[in-house]
Amino acid sequence: MVLLWNKLAHMDAGIINQYFPDLTEIQQQQFGLLADLYQDWNKKINVVSRKDIDELYLRHVLHSLGIAKLITFNPGARVLDVGTGGGFPGIPLAILFPDVQITMVDAIGKKIKVVEEVVAGLGITNTRALHTRVEDLDEQFDFIVSRAVALMPTFVHWVKGKISKQSSHSLKNGILYLKGGDLTEELKLYRNAQIFDLSNYFGEDFFETKKLVYLPMKYQRN
Repeated sequence: MVLLWNKLAHMDAGIINQYFPDLTEIQQQQFGLLADLYQDWNKKINVVSRKDIDELYLRHVLHSLGIAKLITFNPGARVLDVGTGGGFPGIPLAILFPDVQITMVDAIGKKIKVVEEVVAGLGITNTRALHTRVEDLDEQFDFIVSRAVALMPTFVHWVKGKISKQSSHSLKNGILYLKGGDLTEELKLYRNAQIFDLSNYFGEDFFETKKLVYLPMKYQRN
């Protein structure tokens, strides 16, 4: 049964190659290892729901990489993943962008433990995982990414002052936030927020209601 699960898990990793066909051999190997690493650690510390662990590549890895369909981070860019949980979107982005420095923070220590162990298992060297609240982090970043950890006004408050004013990308520095559902009410305060439907990039039914919100650094209110 375990062998069958592993075989299916590695087959599921092919969905990453489908949408990101230019992966190096090392990147393909790292993505392929994710299923075994998370399956193993999830037995010890539950960071991915049992329902989702069987669809790890679709619901977590590919979902995280939706950010990469909007932007290619420049080498040396600094990205902060807030409320990373088990390492999403930070770890998939770190694999895809090995020259980008990705900091992952979470207030729950056991989740950061899993992140550290998965990173070690993958041999990734461009990340760091911190057990802290983002409000207590005294640094600035080019982009701040996350997956629906709070309503946007709350999230904006958390990360205030943590986005660098010096932009070097095609997009101005800001927030890249993976969310779902109707965001009209939540984003009405932010007139320059842009919403991208992930269904425009990925064909699976899972992405029909999934969105990526881009909020530039100067998030002006009405």
